[in-house]
Parts: sequence; C-alpha cells; structure tokens
Amino acid sequence: MSDELGTIKLAAVQAASVHLDRDASVEKACRFIHEAGKAGANVIGFPEGFIPAHPSWYTVRPATDLTTLGLSRKLFQNAVVIPSEATARLATACRDANITAVVGLCEKRPDTTGTMFNTQLFIGADGTILGKHQKLMPTVGERLVHTGGWGDTLQAFPAPFGALSGMVCTENANPLATATIASYYPLVHVAAWPAFLSPAHELSDMISAVSRGLAVTMGCYVINAAGVLDQATIDAYEVGDDVRKFLEKSKNRGFASIISPTGRVLTEPLVTKDGEGIVYADVDLDAIMIPKLITDFAGHYNRPDVFSLTVNTSAPKLVTAPRNSGSDPIAPAPVEGAGLGGLSEDARKVLRNMARSES
Repeated sequence: MSDELGTIKLAAVQAASVHLDRDASVEKACRFIHEAGKAGANVIGFPEGFIPAHPSWYTVRPATDLTTLGLSRKLFQNAVVIPSEATARLATACRDANITAVVGLCEKRPDTTGTMFNTQLFIGADGTILGKHQKLMPTVGERLVHTGGWGDTLQAFPAPFGALSGMVCTENANPLATATIASYYPLVHVAAWPAFLSPAHELSDMISAVSRGLAVTMGCYVINAAGVLDQATIDAYEVGDDVRKFLEKSKNRGFASIISPTGRVLTEPLVTKDGEGIVYADVDLDAIMIPKLITDFAGHYNRPDVFSLTVNTSAPKLVTAPRNSGSDPIAPAPVEGAGLGGLSEDARKVLRNMARSES
C-alpha cells in the first residue's frame, strides 16, 4: 500500500475579539470551533491575540497616557494562563467538534503580575493541548506589553494528518524562523494576523506577499487567520478624529485566506456585513509532494556544507532560586501541565512545584 496523505478541510477565522473580555472571547472562539466542526473542517486557525484582544491601541495612541495604560492593565487582567479554565473550555470545544485548533491569545504566567507573551495555543481534536508557540519578537508597540518567546516553542506539533506549525504576524517573514519550522516538515501552517498594522502599512499586501512566499519556501498549506476591527474596539481606543477616520475606514475588513504549497490563493475574499466568518478550503495533502520533490529547502535542495543554522531550544532564567522557594520570575509556565486544562488549581500547583524541583 502506498503512503498517501489524503485530503483534509482547512478553516481560517476572520473575526474580532470581544474586546478585552476573556470569557466572552473564549465563548466566541468555541462557537467558531463548533461551526467549523459541523462544516467538516479538520483544522481551524484563529487571528493574532484573539483572546482577549491584540494591543493594537499602541499603534494609534500615546504609549503612557492614562487611557493606554488602562487598556494595557485590562489586557493583563484578561490574559490567559496555560493551563486554566479558559484553555479547558477551548479543549472541550475541540474534542466535541473533533477538530484541531490553533488559537491566538495573550498569555500570562500563573501567579505573576506583569509579563505577557503573544502566543498560539495548539489543541488536538481529542481535546489535548499539544503545545504553544510564543512569538519570538514583539512588533513595534507590542514590545510595551509582550516579551519575546524563546526557541523552546519554535517547533511543529503532531496532528492526526501530520505536522502542524504556526507563527504570528511578521515573524512569518523571518527567514531563520521559517527555516527552522521547515525542518519539521509541517503539512499545514497557521499564520496569525491582527486586524490592522498602521496608517502607513496596508495589511492585505503584507499578508499576500509573506504568506505566499512562506507556502512556497516551506512547501505546505498556509492558513491566514486575520482579525477584524469592530466599532466597540474603535470606541475603546478613544482616539482623535484623524485616527478615527483611518480606523473607521479599516472597520469590518478582513484578510483571511488559504494558500497552496505553490503559492496559489485557494479561497475567495470573505465579505460579510460585519467582516466576520470562516474561510474554508478542501486540500489534497499529497499535492505537497511535487513542490517538495522540486525544492525541499529542509532537505535535498539546500547545502548544509555551505549553510548551517543553530537554534537554542532552551528558555533562559533570570533568577536561579533554591528548590521550592517560589516561582521563577522569568521562566515560562511549565509545558508539562499544558495538556491538563481540566485539573484543579491545587493539582496545577503541584505540577509547577515538581517542575521547579526538577530544574
């Protein structure tokens, strides 16, 4: 019997968060998961920072005035701990819908009060949390609220159809990150995007250029999941008339799409009254093989005698403390408990203490 990969259905979400409301954004994500599952999709990708919101206010507001700081504090208050009740709800939805999901969220470490990551959470069709990817380098204003991830989350994850990967916004254009992800031979990659970048950049042009090149370079299907700017978010930013005109022009526009390994756009633009919905494509995974046979940049179509790339897959620690003396202020939350979203808080604390004692 030959090694055939078969066909699957991909789903790209184009939607707005329920701005800075974790519980409501989780509920909205679960609705999309169930909708895609009923449509027969195997994989669904969500926009950047979908839960509870992406801090795009830093693109259009002063960095440290009271409104900006208030929005940032609310972002932390509604950020997601992995694992937690929020991730357990997402996992249950994936299991019920029998679908694998990559959910963009703002992550905070448990039992801390300051540091956040721009994260993609990978959840299997059986409800197991497969892992997470933390954006390596926050872009422009994101740096004021997000720290960068490390090489320990730059990888692909196993899905029923094969390897699944993801990166966030402009890191999808990072050639070294792309080369690293390509070495895992993903069949599907989820590129997560916000609703807009700035008055000086047209997001649709960037998504098209970056994701089509990414699909060709990595030789895989790319799900472009994109945010939508709604009126509630515009009102929350409390901007002046000139900026409001730009935001109103960008309102209810989305740029979700699905790209083939040859760089062809497989989907029509999604146009709805509020800009929200799901873009679908049925894809043949065996179609990946011909592009890979021609230009496998992770294998025969490269020159390891000329090029080499070293990736540091460990996460640094700011403080090395005695065992059981409290939480490390910089090390990320242990992934060991990531698949146990239904555990009680006491059980999660036991897991965290065990992880610290082993470090």
